Amino acid sequence: MDNNYFVDSDKLSEAALEKKHRIENDPSSRTNHMEYMEGMERISSDIMEKVLTEMDNYDYSAYTVKDVRAALSHDHCTVEDFKALLSPAAEPFLEKMAERARLETQKHFGNTVYLFTPLYIANYCENYCVYCGFNCYNDIRRMKLNMEQIEHEMKVIADSGMEEILILTGESRAQSGVEYIGEACKLARKYFRMVGIEIYPVNVEEYKYLHECGVDYVTVFQETYDSNRYEQLHLMGHKRVFPYRFEAQERALMGGMRGIAGSALLGLSDFRKDALASALHMYYLQRKYPHAEISLSCPRLRPIVNNEKINPLDVHERQLCQVLCAYRIFLPFCGITVSSRESESFRNGIVKIAATKVSAGVSTGIGDHESKYTGKESDSAEGDEQFEINDGRSFKKMYDDMSGEGLQPVLNDYLYV
Repeated sequence: MDNNYFVDSDKLSEAALEKKHRIENDPSSRTNHMEYMEGMERISSDIMEKVLTEMDNYDYSAYTVKDVRAALSHDHCTVEDFKALLSPAAEPFLEKMAERARLETQKHFGNTVYLFTPLYIANYCENYCVYCGFNCYNDIRRMKLNMEQIEHEMKVIADSGMEEILILTGESRAQSGVEYIGEACKLARKYFRMVGIEIYPVNVEEYKYLHECGVDYVTVFQETYDSNRYEQLHLMGHKRVFPYRFEAQERALMGGMRGIAGSALLGLSDFRKDALASALHMYYLQRKYPHAEISLSCPRLRPIVNNEKINPLDVHERQLCQVLCAYRIFLPFCGITVSSRESESFRNGIVKIAATKVSAGVSTGIGDHESKYTGKESDSAEGDEQFEINDGRSFKKMYDDMSGEGLQPVLNDYLYV
């Protein structure tokens, strides 16, 4: 890809600037977001059709207090019950939902909370997603770590006591190829017991290769399940292809991955419909692949560098809590991750109710763990962050805080034989 796409608009070549303006202002110049691009694998699956049909037909205003009471009275939560619990009619029942969610969490997870940290190894991106700090037209410091730098970052993180890492890149095959990511994952196996990736979607054989490199699980965010809104927000790049992204988790499982995770980015569209689709996506995958470990996340929009292109559809903490409680009641065995996008107080509270996993010692920048973990200045340059975090607690502080809340922090519970 032309490196000119990675600099500020006033430095773009005339042709690149013209293309940027054209795709922003002329929808007819954009590719069809429902058509696969060359090289994208198609799989035979009916999950997307099921999820989107349920979401499109979901009229949450039709649910009543009676429906919510009935849902909370059932021993097992059906899809219809879940829809009632996501509806506005359930808002006055939040305390009852939280108590039910807490009981389900304790029944299946005890008082444990899992800790992990993300490691961004590159922030180059070929997509134009108007809400993302890494988008290819955003004026930020771009960086890609080499293997020596990656291993150094990993050693700094491992020395803090962390045993699970999530490796992330911007979505650029040109700058962060599958082989590059695979080599990073092999290094991660030297330092961590659990390795996850959050990268651009790839094909089944590529997921198989990454699994052989040591990857345990794959996280992919659909961002929004509203196809029309998705088309408006993803103007250029491979990420624009809605169905290929939707099927990423299933391809990962077909490639041998032990676990998958996903969600919408709440605030991009109607959060109730996106929450319904997120949970149903994982629900149908679990039914089709019962051996898989399934997890849900619940990120909300956070401020990014140079963000003037999107006004978030606000999802407040009380609404987020409702979504998480509904997730837990509907999917009692499902892992639920609450990221550092949320405040310290919210995360301290929600892990006692519904969440089972939190990140600690978080940086969404590139090459800055030594400066953030030890206070020493890094010898190399640093790349800009993808978004602003809200909870910046170190691993030790998070561990101590979780213990102080009466919880048992877990660093790893998987044995390799």
